[in-house]
Parts: sequence; C-alpha cells; structure tokens
Amino acid sequence: MPENEIHLEEHVLVVPRTLLEKAGIFQGLQYKMEGYSDILTDPKHHSFRRRKEVETDPAWKQIIPYAILKCKDEVFVYRRGKFQGEKRLYGNYSLGVGGHISISDANLLGITYEEGLLREVNEEVTIGSAYTKRLAALLNDDSNDVGKVHLGVVHVFDLERPAITSNEPSLVETCFMKPEELRAKIDQFENWSKICIEHVENLISKS
Repeated sequence: MPENEIHLEEHVLVVPRTLLEKAGIFQGLQYKMEGYSDILTDPKHHSFRRRKEVETDPAWKQIIPYAILKCKDEVFVYRRGKFQGEKRLYGNYSLGVGGHISISDANLLGITYEEGLLREVNEEVTIGSAYTKRLAALLNDDSNDVGKVHLGVVHVFDLERPAITSNEPSLVETCFMKPEELRAKIDQFENWSKICIEHVENLISKS
C-alpha cells in the first residue's frame, strides 16, 4: 500500500467542530485557554475516526500537537520532504514538529493527549538537550482545505542547546533561524507556520 494510503487508513483523534464553535471559533492563534481546555483534557469529547473520512469532512477537527522547538532566540525549521504523509504540504518549510494522534499502533490505545504529544515529537526528531515545555496557544486556520479539518495545539519546547536530529526522511534541510530570518522567508512556509511566524516573539517569549 502506498505511504499516503497507509496514513489515510489510520484512526486519528478528533473532536466535533461544533465543540470549538461553542467555545468560540477563531482564526489564527488563541492564547486564552479558558473555555477550550476541555477540548484537550476531557475524553468524553474525543473519538478516533478514520483519517480517510475526516480529511475531507470539516464537521470534525483533527487534533494536531504542533511543537515549536527553540533555543534562546532561534527556532528549529525544516522542509517537508517527499515522504510527507500530508501531500498538500509537500515542499513547504515548517517550524512545527508533531502530527496526528493515531491508534494505528496498538501501543497508542488509551493514551493521554500528553503522551500523544511526546510520542509524535519523539518520532520525528531526537532532542539532544535538556528542555522545558509549555502550552502556548491553539491554532485554527479555516482559510484552506487542510486547515478546515485540523486544530493545532501549539507547544513551545525551550532547549538549553540547539541539538536536534531528524528521525524522519520527510524532515529535511533542518536548521535554526532567528525571527527576522523567518520573516524574510515567510512565503516559503506552510500556512500554520506563517501564522506562528507573524507572532513568533509572543510565542517564544517566556512571559
């Protein structure tokens, strides 16, 4: 089975779009978690559905951990290579590491969101440094077909050293960039990253 078809057969974590609308629909970043925290923490709102079905059904939002890895004032960046499961993002640059929380692997049955976050990050990269992490914002972008069916949960990992190694052939041309470098190349990034770049100082600030 081709790689992209394997991804589409996964069952991924979703929440009803109506739940997000009830809390307050937004475009871009949402820093205030009040009213939205239950979307992540209360299992009664969660279900796992076949990715093939929900990729084109905006009635469901797929929950995507989106980790920004930074060291001092520089942010980890990579390009999405040809083995990228989401073909609509192929070739774009990104500053978010993570992905769908899936039950295609039996070990993922019954995991918490936090476990899913760490598993997704560790599958894509090896972090060779001590770090702290925090929840920074929610990210919603209904301006395109990809965004309409996904909800990003933006986490910031603050590394002591810029030591990151890609574990995936789909993560290529890795490097660290300063905010001004990100802005200079913003047109080469996928939409979620563009939104984050526009507010990058706020996201990576410790305040």
